Amino acid sequence: MVYLKSSDEIKKIRNAGKILQEIFEKAGKMIVPGITTMQINNLADEVIRSRNAIPSFLNYGKPPFPASICTSVNEEVVHGIPSYKRSLKEGDIVSIDAGAFLDGYHADAARTFTVGDVSEKTLKLIKVTKECFFKGFEQLREGNRISDVSAAVEKHATENGYGIVRELTGHGIGKNLHEEPDVPNFVISGRGIRIREGLVVAVEPMINMGTAKVYIQDDGWTIVTADYKPSAHYENTVAVTSNGPELMTEEI
Repeated sequence: MVYLKSSDEIKKIRNAGKILQEIFEKAGKMIVPGITTMQINNLADEVIRSRNAIPSFLNYGKPPFPASICTSVNEEVVHGIPSYKRSLKEGDIVSIDAGAFLDGYHADAARTFTVGDVSEKTLKLIKVTKECFFKGFEQLREGNRISDVSAAVEKHATENGYGIVRELTGHGIGKNLHEEPDVPNFVISGRGIRIREGLVVAVEPMINMGTAKVYIQDDGWTIVTADYKPSAHYENTVAVTSNGPELMTEEI
């Protein structure tokens, strides 16, 4: 069942989203060659808790996720586990996926950051992945359907020759981190639910430079591209209002 949110609930989700914005702003300044992914995790955990919130991801799922954020490097698509052993190198990219639970509501967002200088091909991948999000974002209007969001994301990624991860999708969000409806980044059979005011979803294109195929590593969480080419991730929590879609996790 899809649970539509009131204006008061949307305000609470927006407040949780502001915490994620702070994480991305601070992380962007600290991501340099030599930093470990666990150092980024520790920064995020400190920001979340300093705002009287709880990390949405910590101990989530089975097996329980062991960190406060996901840090996915290069060919890691999503759900990378932070580690003191994983130091970032010049030319790497790292996606940071973070969630915060505040006053009974979650917000969820992700950004892909560069580490020093990266190739033009990789910069284009990051740029197009962000563009895919906003193509979908524009379709989150009353009267449209979820499939309109999916089609917009898929069209832009495909036109640029990229693989679209099919095993994972965006999702509804609110009192629970993952709620109905699913928001695929590709068109599937059926048109999906009709979009209505009060719908809150996390739209999150996961776009691969090469093949769309992925596999999960032995840790039970980290998902990597089958051809080990880079993947980028861009996500925001979005609320559908009478004025159109609104970002709950402001874009940087």
